[in-house]
Amino acid sequence: MFVKRKRVFWLRFLRLVCLERPEKSILGVLASFLFLYLVFFILVPSPRFRSGYSTVLYDSQGRLLGASIAPDGQWRFPAPDALPEKYQAALVAFEDRRFFFHAGVDPLAVLRALVSNIRSRSIRSGASTISMQVARLAGKGRSRGYGLKIIEALQALRLEQALSKKRILSLYASQAPFGGNVVGLEAAAWRYFGRSPAELSWAEAAVLAVLPNNPALVHPGRNRERLRQRRDSLLERLYRAGKIDAEDLRLARAEPLPAKPYDLPRLAPHLLERAKAEAQGPLLRSSLDADLQQRVSTLLARRGQEFALRGIRNMACLVLDTKSGKVLAYVGNLPEVELSNQSARWGRAVDAVKASRSSGSLLKPFLYAAMLDTGELSPQSLVLDIPLRVGSYSPENNSKAYLGALPADQALARSLNVPAVRELRAYGVERFARLLADMGLSTLSRRYADYGLPLVLGGAEVNLWEMSGLYSSLARCAMSADREAAESAFFMPSYLYAGPPSARHRARISPAAAYLCLEALSLGNRPEEEVAWADFSSARKIAWKTGTSFGFRDAWAIGVSPSHTVAVWVGNADGEGRPEIKSVLTSAPVMFEIFSSLPASSWFRAPSSGLKPLTVCADSGYPAGPDCLRLRETLVPSGSSVSQVCPYCRTVHLSPDGQWQEGAGKGREFESSKRFVLPPAVELYYRSWNISYRPLPPERPDGSALGPSGSFSILFPEEGSAIYIPIELSGRPGRAVFQAAHRDPQAVLHWHIDEEYLGSTTKPHKIEVVAEAGRHRLTLVDQSGQSLERRFSVLNEH
Repeated sequence: MFVKRKRVFWLRFLRLVCLERPEKSILGVLASFLFLYLVFFILVPSPRFRSGYSTVLYDSQGRLLGASIAPDGQWRFPAPDALPEKYQAALVAFEDRRFFFHAGVDPLAVLRALVSNIRSRSIRSGASTISMQVARLAGKGRSRGYGLKIIEALQALRLEQALSKKRILSLYASQAPFGGNVVGLEAAAWRYFGRSPAELSWAEAAVLAVLPNNPALVHPGRNRERLRQRRDSLLERLYRAGKIDAEDLRLARAEPLPAKPYDLPRLAPHLLERAKAEAQGPLLRSSLDADLQQRVSTLLARRGQEFALRGIRNMACLVLDTKSGKVLAYVGNLPEVELSNQSARWGRAVDAVKASRSSGSLLKPFLYAAMLDTGELSPQSLVLDIPLRVGSYSPENNSKAYLGALPADQALARSLNVPAVRELRAYGVERFARLLADMGLSTLSRRYADYGLPLVLGGAEVNLWEMSGLYSSLARCAMSADREAAESAFFMPSYLYAGPPSARHRARISPAAAYLCLEALSLGNRPEEEVAWADFSSARKIAWKTGTSFGFRDAWAIGVSPSHTVAVWVGNADGEGRPEIKSVLTSAPVMFEIFSSLPASSWFRAPSSGLKPLTVCADSGYPAGPDCLRLRETLVPSGSSVSQVCPYCRTVHLSPDGQWQEGAGKGREFESSKRFVLPPAVELYYRSWNISYRPLPPERPDGSALGPSGSFSILFPEEGSAIYIPIELSGRPGRAVFQAAHRDPQAVLHWHIDEEYLGSTTKPHKIEVVAEAGRHRLTLVDQSGQSLERRFSVLNEH
């Protein structure tokens, strides 16, 4: 009775819904379908792969540079955006011919598999589509059976709703096993054929299409013939489907099977590790050029073998596109040697591009450019190159010689240390350190004042990455249209193919100053093998700077042109110094050899605005004064204010025969002459290399010359200086060596400290002094009665 009433209820309900209210029945069906669809989406998760990927590095053209193994020990590359047509055709033909026509489950294949399994009373066919295989790969480790097949079918349906057919194929190709620890098409193509999937032949694509079905076939032995049969069978199927012609089939069947797996490329191992550590993602397309990377790596490896004979074990190099700041070649260190323990001892796993090392002279150009902008310097103005001592600090030139004075641009081109320290002393240490930080130098970790004057000679640590960025930024600044445009020129390099450059830094150098700085850097004398570079009409002009750190631990060379920036570091990763670690012998020749392999480019154009002509003394380079005899024009930044008039030219009175300096109003005839006269201390060194310099004649013995003429000067100690005199090993008080210079080679100088006579000297005027801690006064008197005083203090040893 109850069953009959229930049947009547449902008959009445259906008649009401379907016949009396059809519009509501349609809405109900749609709502029910939508509800079930949502339940399906919620209850059936899309397949997910939780295994990590290899970090894969490509060059700007998509060529593989290197890859690291995935966290689970597999070579598993990320899924490609699209599959090559050959492999896609082979895969679909072998695994799932109706892949593009079903919704994740192939009903015809399911029916065929059921009939086959029932007849054989065992599971011989699974009817798995590619979508179902993706679901199976995601659920690896689950037991097999009909229940699993149902789950895979549901997940395949879910997958088809979430992803496109192309994306499902890419996902399968990236997760399919290809034998051993090789997972995914990209890794398999490189491991078995040594090339990318896009370059595979039809035979190679067929091999990789059949391998996931039975990955063990790839191993040598009796499986090889089975692999060949499967490959050839698939090629026949492709021929019948019209994918290949008869000639393609014949050639493909003649190709050999893959032999021993290839090693993956290792063209940029240090950059690969850097990208991995910086979490740039598993798939990285870099800005590198694989061909250039290979050439530079080969060149460095060859040079590295030569340097190793001299105890120099490490080298690094960067090649940048100057305009964009993109890295074209990145060699973090030399290739590892065969013995792993020796490799570890040599530190070649260290990425020397990022390692902080003493800067040597690399920072000098930025001080020069900054002083050009402020007007504290002009390219032709003389800078002093005479012995300098500030407290206990006494810098020396690498040549151990002094030139007295020379134009500022020549001092930079020759990389003289003493003029650079004098310039920094005038500019200010903290001011210069702040300028470097504003331009992007991040390695100045101490208080700026703590660096002191050695800052410009290697007292700060830098790395190749940031220094190549600063030099390329200087070049970009020189190519800027105006100062406003130059403000965006300073940024660090980038090894990413796409995306904006790294954060831009505040630029405080004008295009005009940057251009003049690069002009000065192009004047440097090249290494011995490049000494005749200017004799060749095709020789390229390069702005370049070298640097050798104290103790011969680091040799730097950085060169820039409008198209390329090349930066090279040579040394030992453990900091061991070697007399052979000099930039002129190591890093500079390597840099020029790299430049010779790059396309030549034109030179920087002078800024159309931003430069102004300045009339200067042809001898001193300072703005011409009333006593300057020879004049010339030079270019300076238009925003600079060079105010100091030439301090070295003056009008002197000479006897008619030019043998003596005369005093006016003494009853003797004299001739007035405009002369370029350097201070005695400067003249002492200047005369040794400048044969055109004419020193003043001596004063008449009767003292009739015009007052004190500055016939001598004190080189050390400087006025107001504080010196430290150490105790000798014997326990006796140490001695300081004071030095002076006199115009007259025959002059005698008498030395006094605090009214106490020390002794007399003739050329050279040097005397050893023992002085107690405290303040003192040094007095010098020459044979004509002229005198000079200098106040200084001696520091207490505690």
